[in-house]
Amino acid sequence: MADRPARVALFTTCLVDQFYPQVAEATLRVLDRVGVRADVPGGQTCCGQPLLNDGFPKEAAALARHFLRTFEPYDAVVAPSGSCVATVREFYPHLAQEARWRERIRSLAHRTYEVSEFVVRVLGVERVQARFPHRVTFHPSCHLLRGLRAAECARRLLLGVEDLELVDLAHPEACCGFGGVFSVKFPEVSRALLEDKLADAQATGAQLLVSTDAGCLMQLEGGLARHRIPLRCVHLVEVLWQP
Repeated sequence: MADRPARVALFTTCLVDQFYPQVAEATLRVLDRVGVRADVPGGQTCCGQPLLNDGFPKEAAALARHFLRTFEPYDAVVAPSGSCVATVREFYPHLAQEARWRERIRSLAHRTYEVSEFVVRVLGVERVQARFPHRVTFHPSCHLLRGLRAAECARRLLLGVEDLELVDLAHPEACCGFGGVFSVKFPEVSRALLEDKLADAQATGAQLLVSTDAGCLMQLEGGLARHRIPLRCVHLVEVLWQP
């Protein structure tokens, strides 16, 4: 096991905080299992991704500065969301116009990680001593796959779960159609992408559909419920913390 950062913080993210609090709890359980005690700083807010997506960089920059004030004391920041981490890592450095905080935010951005990326690449762990006797398929979020290039980390962790049968999607690289405000602005395209993703998931014969982002889970769960498809969605960490 690689050296662990001394101080680690959990960035819960908005959607997890409001709709999937069990994902934050499971993330803490997984980190604890691999020997990392994470703090949950008070006062944390949105990463600013919706503002960036809708063309408000100045307002997003204010949230970036708040993120810096909240998480700068930590050696690593971990979040159960590839999209939020991609926002911090890929966009925050471009929002840093003021020299007095430019290098600080860049430094923090580079030590902010999606949870599976942190466990595999930082800690060097691929088996978290979980057991999950189910047939599952895995949908990597677009940001985890393309922004962070860390989808393989999540897949490795699933492969390391005892009694879990992983059946790959035919097109894992395809978007589920959420995309934040994209699904609101372009609902027809969003629905078409979702229909293709659900058909792909059904074809695997899996019992559960695993993803790594709350936005994807919301999109997928909504489609499954509307079509009454007997397939359940869970976040990756909900699988990994199982005893």
